[in-house]
Amino acid sequence: MPPRRGDGGDGGGNNGGRGAGSFKFPSAHAWLKFASLSVGILFVGAIAAGATIALYFNQLSEDLPDYEVLADYQPPVTTRVYGGDGSLVAEFARERRIFMPDEAMPPLVKQAFISAEDKKFYTHSGIDLKGIIRSQISNINNIRQGRRLEGGSTITQQVAKIFLLSSEQKIERKLKEWLIARRIERAFTKDQILELYLNEIYLGNRSYGVAAAALNYFDKPLEQLTVEEAAYLAAIPKGPSNYHPVNNRQRATDRRNWVIGRMLDDGIIDATTAEEAQSTPLSAKIAPPLGARDWASEYFAEEVRKEIAGRYGVEALYDGGLAVRTTIDPELQKVAGEALRKWLVEYDRRHGWRGPLGKMTVSDNWQTEFAAIVSSFSEARKIADDLAPWRPALVLEVEASAAKIGFDDDASGIISADDLAWVKQSDKDTALDATEVLSVGDVILVEESEIEGSYILRQVPAINGGLVAVDPHTGRVLAMVGGFSFQLSEFNRAVQAVRQPGSTFKPFVYAAALDNGYTPSSMVLDAPFVAPSIDSWYKPGNYIEGQYGGLSTLRRGIEKSRNAMTARLAQDLGIGKIVEYAERFSLSDNLPRELAISLGSGETTLVKITSAYSTFVNGGKQVQPFLIDRIQDRTGKTIYRHDQRDCPNCDAADWTDQREPVLRDSRDDVIDPRTAYQMVSMLEGVVRRGTGSAVRKVVDKPVAGKTGTTNDYKDAWFVGFAPDLAAGVFVGYDLPKSLGQGEAGGKVAAPIFGEFMSHALEDVAGIPFRVPSGIRLVRINADNGRPAGPSDRNVILEAFKSGDAFGKSAQIGEEDFAIDPLSSAGIEQVREEEIDELNGLY
Repeated sequence: MPPRRGDGGDGGGNNGGRGAGSFKFPSAHAWLKFASLSVGILFVGAIAAGATIALYFNQLSEDLPDYEVLADYQPPVTTRVYGGDGSLVAEFARERRIFMPDEAMPPLVKQAFISAEDKKFYTHSGIDLKGIIRSQISNINNIRQGRRLEGGSTITQQVAKIFLLSSEQKIERKLKEWLIARRIERAFTKDQILELYLNEIYLGNRSYGVAAAALNYFDKPLEQLTVEEAAYLAAIPKGPSNYHPVNNRQRATDRRNWVIGRMLDDGIIDATTAEEAQSTPLSAKIAPPLGARDWASEYFAEEVRKEIAGRYGVEALYDGGLAVRTTIDPELQKVAGEALRKWLVEYDRRHGWRGPLGKMTVSDNWQTEFAAIVSSFSEARKIADDLAPWRPALVLEVEASAAKIGFDDDASGIISADDLAWVKQSDKDTALDATEVLSVGDVILVEESEIEGSYILRQVPAINGGLVAVDPHTGRVLAMVGGFSFQLSEFNRAVQAVRQPGSTFKPFVYAAALDNGYTPSSMVLDAPFVAPSIDSWYKPGNYIEGQYGGLSTLRRGIEKSRNAMTARLAQDLGIGKIVEYAERFSLSDNLPRELAISLGSGETTLVKITSAYSTFVNGGKQVQPFLIDRIQDRTGKTIYRHDQRDCPNCDAADWTDQREPVLRDSRDDVIDPRTAYQMVSMLEGVVRRGTGSAVRKVVDKPVAGKTGTTNDYKDAWFVGFAPDLAAGVFVGYDLPKSLGQGEAGGKVAAPIFGEFMSHALEDVAGIPFRVPSGIRLVRINADNGRPAGPSDRNVILEAFKSGDAFGKSAQIGEEDFAIDPLSSAGIEQVREEEIDELNGLY
């Protein structure tokens, strides 16, 4: 029977299955379509993301600096100035850096930095992914603790950052760093990359590169560094200020020891070496500031600096890496500086205490105010670092027997009344107690005495001066001091001060006389003298009032520095001859044609007159002083040499009994070598018997020289020489004024010369002055210049040229009185009318 409409059956069941409450799973075909669509979307998204990233990196790549410039790496390198003995004298640079090529870099230094900075340097391709991940994990704690973030940079990345990028912590900069690092790795070898890094990395103390740092911290070249020293340098890049060897000594030591541990882990050193290195105290020190390495060399170094800048320019001076070999002898330079300072202080103390540098109130917190005052005095050039061991102090308490002083580092000491004995007051003959000299709140300078905790009162001399020492045979300047303190005054009184030389000019007048018919025994009248001048009468007087020697030999005239006699001699020679000789000796090219120049009224500099004196002792040859022997560029190529003479046989590889090369003497002749020796002999007499006797008391070797004092004691001089060393000393106020009654060259300048020469010649054989051919040494009576008789007591050996005859050259003797404007009667007339004026001039 057919089914009825409305029956359940299959139809009803199926209808029920399609109702709202039922669910049918998608077919496999539907799932496939969905998956395909999803993959398509992801693929398109990936392509889009990849394209976006590619575009971004492409844009970054277009903005990248040109890494190929590293191939032409020419870093600014320190110019170094060396002394004649090879020691370092000064450095000039904006950044301390010495370039060291990879092949010269010690393996120990390389490995120390690789262990500390980039263990996988030789195996990665510029980026260490594991290191980056490790650093990012560490940055979680760094962010929490507010510390600097780590970048996990390789040495290659650091090269990219140092040379081509900034140090800002941005993702874009880091991505650029990765890109450049990969390019650098493809363009350069690992050793080339390491060379760039080790020469450019900043290591504190104004040190760029490991070679400069080794010298600045340890005063050693790289190849002499020990394990612990190399490790300390490798510890610095993470934070130069954090690992400062003085301010953060313990932290620096810990970081150094960590590097040593890394070197042990990497197999660079063994356990015994590591343990020994870690137990060694940190020996790093802070290098002195750029410029001269020693206070005594500051004036010399400044003259060298100016010469290099003038010759090659400022860029070459500060960035060119020049190696400058100078003429300076560091030992003589130190002796010169100490001698000048000692006797300037001695003079200053003779003229009393000028009072404290300043005053302040002594409160409970006086140290802070005192430090500020010291800083202000330093800026005002009242005190300076190169005055050490002098230091500023504050008077805290004063009693009659002593004064208590304090320093800005909380140290204290005392100044006893005995150490104030040099302080004088004109109205007191008795010794002063401390309360009469110092007061509470006085800011003063002191120096520690030999007694611990006790100090000596000091003051910077108001007077100043200079000292220069020259090799008389070559003109090499061996020492130059231009003042008491370079940091207080950069004015170089050895070179820049143009002053009247006084009686140190007289030897050139006498040399002219010896070249024009006179002998050392020629007699010249020493008596009041008057000669016409431009607008009045010229009336020179002798040093000691009213004292004249009558007829005297030329030798006696220069030994006793007779003014009237020298002026009379100059008048006989003619002023034109005197000017000619001054120009021959390069003393001055602008002397006035006045008779007064014979007594030193013209002007010259200390270095010029010292070089001129060198002509006497070197046999009459011209001397041009110079400071620089040779200059080499950064590659070692010689670009300047002072001695331009050729020596074809000087480069022999082996000694085969050949003769020594003979170099041509290119110096000009200034005077007859016999005349030069006669002047040497006469100037030796100045030291033995004349105004330079202060030198003889301290120098027991053959030495000669001449004192000089100008009108009103405004300038004091001593210029002289030993057989192989010439030196000159000048002392005076920068704004000329009297040094004081009796403060003449023999008292003020001669002791400085003597102090210097006694130390300079201490280890030098006392050879006599060289006598040229054509000189006869004859025994004569020193009083009358005649051949000595058996009964004569004052007998000396006098130097005569072959052919000289006694009496022949006595042009200005008794036989000339008739034509002399000052006859015997004339002398008495001048004495009556003008004796006061005559006695005041010299």
